[in-house]
Amino acid sequence: MWLFDLVPCAAFETPGSRARMAKRVACTACAIAVSVVLAGCAGSSESGDHPNVVRIEASEQSPANTAPASASAQSSGEAPAASQNSAELPVSDIALSSAASAPSASAASSASSEDNKEQAKKLFKKLGIKQDFRKEFVHGDKPAKYQKYIVLHDTEGDGSAEGVIDYWDGSDAGVAAHFVVNKDGSIVQCVKLDKITHHAGFGDTGHNKKYGVEDESRDDKEGTVEIGSDFADYGMNSYSIGIEMVHVGGSGDYPKKQLEALDGLIAYIDTYYGKESKIIDHKAWRSGNSDTSEEFADYLKNYQDHRSYKKASSKS
Repeated sequence: MWLFDLVPCAAFETPGSRARMAKRVACTACAIAVSVVLAGCAGSSESGDHPNVVRIEASEQSPANTAPASASAQSSGEAPAASQNSAELPVSDIALSSAASAPSASAASSASSEDNKEQAKKLFKKLGIKQDFRKEFVHGDKPAKYQKYIVLHDTEGDGSAEGVIDYWDGSDAGVAAHFVVNKDGSIVQCVKLDKITHHAGFGDTGHNKKYGVEDESRDDKEGTVEIGSDFADYGMNSYSIGIEMVHVGGSGDYPKKQLEALDGLIAYIDTYYGKESKIIDHKAWRSGNSDTSEEFADYLKNYQDHRSYKKASSKS
């Protein structure tokens, strides 16, 4: 993402990034991440320094307790096999066992909420997600029936997830994503799944209707600044989960551990809701954005096709 919604892009320019940033449409949370490394704050500050931090270590959030509406979900998985135990799977196999973790659309209506809850807990534990919730990042409620999309982003910086989150908080811009995935595969969550956060920012005018996200009434829109008539729609934030990957576009491939963690995180989100949210990247929502990077293009196609970075033939 690139900062444009809330803070002037020039505030985050540096000699090494100015040329690249000048060619891109600015965005929200990701651009701030560029400054994490430059400001030397990545990984150096602790959430305990922030009075509005609610930190939960090694804990689990409760999955949705009701079977969600099908909305735009398009699921192709089979019903879970009784002998499959996702808690015994390595992280790299979590997404490949989606049949055991996320019921298909036809099975979701009959699957009990308790089964979903238990499966989600197992996946959450296996992923080792660290929770570091920040009150400033929350802009409204997002009940399960409104969850439609998973939006993938690049941080456009090499700073750690912890440093990125601390910087977002310190900026007082109110922008964030629900999750940040480090290069080593570790995951930090700073917003609960059932809450709205400003990760997608403003989108192309007409995209609210195109993506079926027209209700913006649940979003307080605190801190937002309109960026012009071409980018007037803000609905995606109210219908999606944002995932940031620590990555700088053009810097090379994404580490295998990071991609495997993303596989597992998507499977966890699917299981939590009992349906599959459509996967897009940030530039699909707003034209001109840089994320995700060109080197992620094939992975994105794979995720959209079968919810794993691996090629379909490699899933056996």
